[in-house]
Order: sequence, then structure tokens, then C-alpha cells
Amino acid sequence: MVQKVAVIGAGISGLTSIKSCLDEGLEPTCFESSHDIGGIWRYKETPVPGHPNIYQSVVINSSKEIMAFSDFPPPADLPNNMHHSEVMQYVRLYAEAFKLLPHIHFQTSVVSLRRTPDFTTTGQWEVETERDGGHRETGVFDAVMVCSGHYSQPHLPLSDFPGIESFEGRYFHSWHYRNAEGLQGKRVVVIGIGNSGGDLAVDISRVAEKVYLSTRTGAWVVGRVGDGGIPGDLIWSSRMARLMKMLFPWWMTRNLQKKLNMAFDHKLYGLKPKHGVFAQIPVVNDDLPARIISGRVKVKPNVKEFRGSSVIFVDGSVLEKVDVVVFATGYEYSFSFLPSDLQAKSGHRLRLYKHVFPPTLTRPTLAVIGFIHGLGAINPLSEMQSRWATRVFKGLLTLPSEKYMLQEIENDTINMHQRFNCSIRNPLQVDYVPYLDSLAELVGARPSILWFLMTDPKLGLQLLLGPCTPYQYRLTGPGRWAGARQAILTQWERVFQPFRTRVVPEPEPQPSRHWSISVIFSGAVLLCCVFYSKQHLTSFWAPLPFIKSPQ
Repeated sequence: MVQKVAVIGAGISGLTSIKSCLDEGLEPTCFESSHDIGGIWRYKETPVPGHPNIYQSVVINSSKEIMAFSDFPPPADLPNNMHHSEVMQYVRLYAEAFKLLPHIHFQTSVVSLRRTPDFTTTGQWEVETERDGGHRETGVFDAVMVCSGHYSQPHLPLSDFPGIESFEGRYFHSWHYRNAEGLQGKRVVVIGIGNSGGDLAVDISRVAEKVYLSTRTGAWVVGRVGDGGIPGDLIWSSRMARLMKMLFPWWMTRNLQKKLNMAFDHKLYGLKPKHGVFAQIPVVNDDLPARIISGRVKVKPNVKEFRGSSVIFVDGSVLEKVDVVVFATGYEYSFSFLPSDLQAKSGHRLRLYKHVFPPTLTRPTLAVIGFIHGLGAINPLSEMQSRWATRVFKGLLTLPSEKYMLQEIENDTINMHQRFNCSIRNPLQVDYVPYLDSLAELVGARPSILWFLMTDPKLGLQLLLGPCTPYQYRLTGPGRWAGARQAILTQWERVFQPFRTRVVPEPEPQPSRHWSISVIFSGAVLLCCVFYSKQHLTSFWAPLPFIKSPQ
């Protein structure tokens, strides 16, 4: 029987995994290689090799209600799109509220995982760890949850850029970027237009002489600010929007692309990609169009080669006297501590059933949590994965046969590559709400919209028409939270609260003045009608012989 669970990593995925273990009565032991929780969201003044890093100006792309923990709504006064320091504030509140910290061993790295000799009967794992200072030890665990993330190994494809070895300026990967200090007055080329590339181009352009943003494919750019000034992801993440996309995919794609081009013409700005807006996660950036229209950022095609201090692009244009090149070219993903047979791939991604379980294990006691991409926040995805995994560990849920899982993985990979623009840098992508629903169905926590519409119409309408926030998966089934209904019904209050820093007074009502104007106008119209009737009514009726004219 599974009791002791090793959790690798204390980022978002690790913390939700610890809590899921505790919810199911399991005993988690988390190994975190750094000295603190938070993973990628913990800013570090000095980058630490092998760990994720972020820059000073990072603001989350998802709004706080979309990225909320499902049974722990964020404080109302936190901004909707939080700075990384505020994300950490929320994460610390979560860890403290559910007493997660005592289960974490800091500055302890996992070196290797090995099946025990009796794995086929026990499903146990030997977990070898190393503390700072080099001390190693091995422990035996009934199950393992891998939550180590995949933004710690920079992908720097120098071989794709002839002449870079003789480039006279400075170059580095975006992983090393903290802020624009030292780039004042420089000519800078940023290669890559993912979210990091867009952010860095904007950030650097505030101090640099000029920034050139080089992109091979282009990208759709969306803003955090939606219609009426509320977070955009609260609008397009509803179940109704998802239903429309499923029923009318071409129409929804065309309409969204049209709307994005109304904000600014992607073709005119040199950003229009070949793929559709739903085929790849878009660049979320409110400032990039403004920096382009002001000339602070210039969009360029892919780099062909470097010559001295010059950069030659594939269209033949040449940029001279370049000082700095920033490679925003993504990350490698690696789970070096996993046994080699569990690192098999399907397409560009790990071969995992539902992106969680290796299908070839004789006992399903290892789960990969958080190695997932979708047009939404990672928190709900990781949380739902960990809720499912812990119930599988306990034997409350079972997995299909190995043959069935392998076939499902193959079919899923084919479908994913047909629908999304997958690559080595973007190995997988899922439909956000359908994926959450599919796991919630397995857990027994998927809400029945029709049932709620009939029994609790106020809540049901919010579930259908409102944003698909994580609280929906705490309304029913295992892990049900009594506060879920209230969290859903009050979510808009938490959205509006941060804006209330200055209350704009309503205009003074003046009913008497408005009433008198209305009365005067109505009276004038009535008098005109009476006058018109007396003068013209007789001539109007007279030609009609079967109607007697009024006297």
C-alpha cells in the first residue's frame, strides 16, 4: 500500500503535489535543490545554474482568478496580473495555510531514481539525494512525483548562426537577463519572439539606442487587458466560448484574428505568422505594439549570419555596429535522474499517458506533474494532475492496460501535431479546459453544468457563461470544498477590487431639470400636432367618399 511519496521540486507543481498527498492521507517528502519555495517565480539576483530564472520586470500572463489554487482564492487586493513578487506572496500564503513547508527538505537535490528489486510487487523506488556539501543518502519511497520543471537548461543553438564565434559584441541567453542595466545606448538584437523575447525587447528598448526583434515565424500578440479593461483571459476562457470554438472552429479563429488585427495589423507590423491563432500559445504583451509604432523596436526576419559586429538577415538586410545579441531561444527539457527507459518520447514530448504516467511501468507509482502547456495557467493543470495521480497511487483509481495507454499516447500525439504548431522547443500543447475536464472526470470532480443550471441557476449560469476558474473543480466529488460556490460567485468582486484606488463619483442627478425639458418638448410636439390636424385633417379625409369627414 502506497504511503510514503517523494516529491521532486517545491515550485508550483511541487506544492500542489504535497497538498494533494496530504488531502489523500499520504506522507509526502519534498526535495528542493534551492533554499526556498516558488521555483520559477522566485527572483534571484544572481542566476544559479540548473535553476529557473526570471527578470525583474516579469508580470504573469494569466490573471489571478484563472491561475488561482482551486481551494485558496487570491486576496482581493492583489492586482489581477501580478508582478512576480506578488505571485510569491500568494504562493507563500498558500504554503503556510496548508502547512506544506514542514514536508520540504531544502538544498537537497535528487541524483537518481531506481526501481527496488521487488518493484513488480511493491512498486517502490530508491531515491538518491545529495545535500549541499556533497553528502548523499538513499531512501525508499512507495511513489514518486516529478515536479522539477523545464525552464532551467537554456537552449543556445549557436551552430545555427554562422559567424557567431567571431561576433565582436556580447551575446547571452535570456536565462541570464535580469534587467536592462548596462544596455543604455546600445544597439541590441533579440532573437526569438516567444513571451521572453517580446518582454526583453520591450524592456531593453526603454534604455537602448535601438532594439531589433528577429523572428523566424512571427507570432500572434494578445494583450492582458481585455474589453472594458478587465483581464482578457476572463472573457475567452468561458465554457460557452469553448463550446463556440468546438462548434464553429473556423469562424472563431477568423473572428479572433480579425479582432487582434483591429488592435494592430499584424502583417503591417511584420508579426503575422503562418499558423492560426489557436495553433500556438500567443505572445502576451501589452507594450510591444507601442514600442514598434514609436520605432523603439524594429521587427526583422531570421538571422542568416554574423560578420564582425554586423548581423545579416535572411532577407539580405544588414545591421551594422551591433553591441549585444540576446538569444530568447527557449529551453531544453531533461529529467536526467529518471531511468533511461522512462525517457522515451512520443513526437517531441515524453511518452506519458495523459501527460502524467509512463505507460510501461508494471506498477503506476511514478507521475510527472506540470510538464504541460496550454492556453492558461500552470497552477490548475498541475493541481488536477496531482489530484488524479495521488488517487491512482492509493488504488482508488486504476489505469488502462499498457497496450491501451500506448495507443492513446500515439493517437494523442498525432492529433496534437495536426492541431498545434509543435516543435522541439514547444513539445506539447493541450486544449486547456477540455484537458482539465478530462482529468476531473477521472477524479470524479467534473461539474455537471446542466445539473447546476437546474438546481442552482445562479451558479449554473456562472459556470456556463463566466470564466472557467479552478474553483469549479471543487464543487463536487473527492476533494470537494465547501467554499467553492462562494468563491465563484464572488470572483468578480476580487477582479474589481484592485481598481478601486480612486472612486469616481457618480454625476449628481437632476430630475427636475430633465423633467421640465421633457415636458416642454412633449407639449410643443402636442401643440404642433393639434395645429396640423385642424389645418389638414379635412383635406386628408375628404377624398374618401365612404368616410365622413369629421366636422
